[in-house]
Amino acid sequence: MDLSIKGVPEEQVKRLRERAKANHRSLQGELRALIDEASGVAARRLSIDEIVARVTNLGLTRRDDAALLIREDRDR
Repeated sequence: MDLSIKGVPEEQVKRLRERAKANHRSLQGELRALIDEASGVAARRLSIDEIVARVTNLGLTRRDDAALLIREDRDR
């Protein structure tokens, strides 16, 4: 099905294009990803900032701590 949205402010279009570029997608691909996310079709990908926040919250103190956590998770 084709959808059309009329009267979208230019500033919103600009931000959507920037978001699409950051996610290595076309504008149409980004819009479809947003629709998928909103409708619960696809799992949402974490942003870099979200990944950094999650890793920071792990409280890792050594470089190999992350590898140890991954191995423990894999062995579950």
